[in-house]
Formats: sequence, structure tokens, C-alpha cells
Amino acid sequence: MKMWSGRFRQPLDPEFEQWQRSFPFDQKLLGFELAASRAHAQALGAAQVLSADEKKLILAGLDEIETKSRKDPDFFADPEAEDVHHFVEKQLVAIIGETGKKLHSGRSRNEQIAADLRLFVRESIDDLRAAVSEFLETLLTRAEESKLAAMPAYTHLQRAEPVLVAHWLLAYFEMFYRDAGRLLDCRRRANECPLGSGAVAGAPLRLDRELASQKLDFDRPTANSMDATSDRDFVLEFVNALALLGVHLSRWAEELILFATQEYGFIRLPEAYSTGSSAMPQKQNPDALELIRGKSARVIGSQAALLATVKGLPMAYNKDMQETQEPLFDAAATANACLRIATGFMRQVAFNYERMQAACESGFMNALAAATYLVQRGVPFRQAHEIVAHAVQKCVAKNCELEHLSLEELREFSPVFGSDIHEQLKLEAVLACHDVPGGTAPERVRAAVREAHERLAALHKEEHVTHA
Repeated sequence: MKMWSGRFRQPLDPEFEQWQRSFPFDQKLLGFELAASRAHAQALGAAQVLSADEKKLILAGLDEIETKSRKDPDFFADPEAEDVHHFVEKQLVAIIGETGKKLHSGRSRNEQIAADLRLFVRESIDDLRAAVSEFLETLLTRAEESKLAAMPAYTHLQRAEPVLVAHWLLAYFEMFYRDAGRLLDCRRRANECPLGSGAVAGAPLRLDRELASQKLDFDRPTANSMDATSDRDFVLEFVNALALLGVHLSRWAEELILFATQEYGFIRLPEAYSTGSSAMPQKQNPDALELIRGKSARVIGSQAALLATVKGLPMAYNKDMQETQEPLFDAAATANACLRIATGFMRQVAFNYERMQAACESGFMNALAAATYLVQRGVPFRQAHEIVAHAVQKCVAKNCELEHLSLEELREFSPVFGSDIHEQLKLEAVLACHDVPGGTAPERVRAAVREAHERLAALHKEEHVTHA
């Protein structure tokens, strides 16, 4: 029997009946539905809608449903259940009899799905923040291992200035650290309890909403019943954060794909995260990275689907909202899997430090250091810029680097160049001159690694408090 069938005289069209069911995908929410149902049973008991024995019986029945779901692989084979709410009620009545029908007193599926999805988002955020933390930890480990190894930094995909490999890895640390912060912010806003909101106007029984909220470890009950039953902002915000996380993963993957090419040769792909070609025996392809880059599009697609679904909905609940579930589930699963693969890849990828170092010694990446040398000796920067640019032109004509020009040749462009200029054009000096907070000077990078460890430890502590 349907949960709403009393109003109707004719059965549903069979094709429509199957088409409109959400149980094939919202059965994923069973654990959250059972948790919310336990909290509601406690509230019904406190309101004396359920006797102590009835409450005990219902709670035992809900526990048995959970046990069966874990042990019986055919447990979810129910072609009639409309959704996870209907399924739980059917199972409960089958286990404990007519008393099971009392559980739905004072509540609506509108508030149930809102509660289930908030619980799902909350748990997904906790899982993802743990995965982000693990990736951050891996980035820091690889940064420390790289020590003073240098590599080219690029702008416009052209060699710009040398940086420490650790500095490059710390750039990604910052990117993903912001993702962890966004997820935490989203969790705070999502952690409100819709139970007691009813269908739209609030529960028709005087239920203790604080009690239900506390039982589920929410921070507070939602403030408005209409908003609570129609709100999917927490889903949108979560998937928005995942879309940006996906963009960051895609950028990371794209750069490593480039660095793995023979043209760059900065990294060697780990075989555990690569595949070969069925036609070309020599190939080792960066499939893990390419799939991460590709799957980020799925998360962005989920974001677009969610925004389009809710943008035209009037208050309060509408059946369209059923369509917010699958994009949410897919985005969460995709982002989590991508993070796990990225972490495994990052642990095993080999850096070709010699190739990176050699790349730092061509392409005039000490040109800004040469201009800075002149500035420190009183030459206006715009003039220093032009002087060094002319020197670079001469190097291009001679097919050499700046440091290969003799002092006499450099003085053709400015008499300010002194006998110490060639020392200042060496890679170590070029790196060291960026001696500002956030710069790539070795001491600054070592300090940044120490600070990153402290921030990561604080993040772990925050996660522990959140889970408690």
C-alpha cells in the first residue's frame, strides 16, 4: 500500500509508477533514514504520542532493519517501495506489526528527505575533508623530500623564473587547503535539523525539536518550516565546493600530464597508476591523471544540473527536488575517488630533479634577477628592464645565456654592472633573492613547510572535534 493511496480511486499507470520511484537510488540513504527515524521516535515518546513500550518496540524494529540491510544481499529487492521512507515503514510494519504505523505520526516525507540529505552531506564532508587532509600531507612529504631541488615556474606556459620544487608543491597545498576550509564552512551551515518541520507548516504535534536535533548531533533545529522542507542550498553549496575541488584536481593533473611528456621530462609516471597502448609497445600513458581531469567535468556537470533544477521552484517542496539526489551522490563519490587516486599517485610519482634543474639554466630565467641587481644599485626599474632586455637580445643572437656574456659585454648595456654580477646570475642567488614571505628563497620555503605542518595539524584537530 502507498503511503498516500487513500485519496485515490485508480491505480497508477504501471510505467509512471516505476518511473517516479526514487528507491533505486535513495536506498543509499537507509542508514540516515533509520537514524532520523530513531530521533523522531524519541521525540514522539517525549510527547507521549508513543508509550514507552511502543517506543522501545519501534527502536528495536529499526535496529533490526539495519542489521538485515548489512547481512542480506537481497534485502533491497522491493519493486513496490516508492522511496527509502516507504521502504523503512514497510519493513518496520512487517517486523513489529501495526505499531510500526505510528512512527509516521507528526512528520512528512518532505522533512525526512531534508534530514537524510543533510546527514548524507555532513558525513560526506567528513570523509572528503579526511581525504583532502591525506592529500595535503602527501604534498608536504614530497615537498620536504625535494629539499633544495629547483624547477622552472611558468607564466603563459613559458619559462618565467626558477622556484624550488617544494615551493611549487606548496602552491598546490594552498589550493587544496582552501578546499578543506570551504567544506568545513559548508558543514557548519548544513548542520541544522529539519525534523519537526512537517510537510510545510511545522509538525502538527508538539514535538521537542531540540531533542531530535541533539539525538542526531545537529547544532540546532532549522528556523522556518517552509525553508527547511524546500531548502537545498546545503546540497548546492556542497557540490559547488566539490566542483572547485574538481577544478583544482584537474589543474594539478593537467600540469603533471605535461611534466610527464618527453618534451618536459620532469616526472616519471608510476606504473601502478598508468596503462599502456594496445598498439604501441613503448607507451606508458597517464590514465589516472587523465581520468581525474575528465571526471572533474562530471562534478561540474552535477553542479550545473542542481542549479538548473532548483532555480525556478516556488516554495516549498516540489517533486523536482527528487532530481537533486543523484547529482549529489555522484559528485560526492566522484570527488572522493579522485582524491584517493591523486593521493596514491602523488606518493609514487618520481621527480626528475636533474632535468628540472637543467631546465632552470636556460631560457633567461635569471633576467629579472639581473634587472633587480641594477635596481639595487640605483637604476630605475623601467630602465633596468630595458637594459636587460637588450642584453637578452644579444644572447639570442649569440645563442647563449645571460651568464655567458662577459662583464665587458654586459657593460655595453650599462656601466653599473660590476664584477659580482655573474655570482648574482647563478641559480642559487636567483632563488635566494626572492626573500619575502611567500617567496621561493630556501629559508622562506623551509619556514612555509613548517607553517603548513602546523596548519595541517590544526586541520586534523578540527576534524577530530567535528567528529566528536
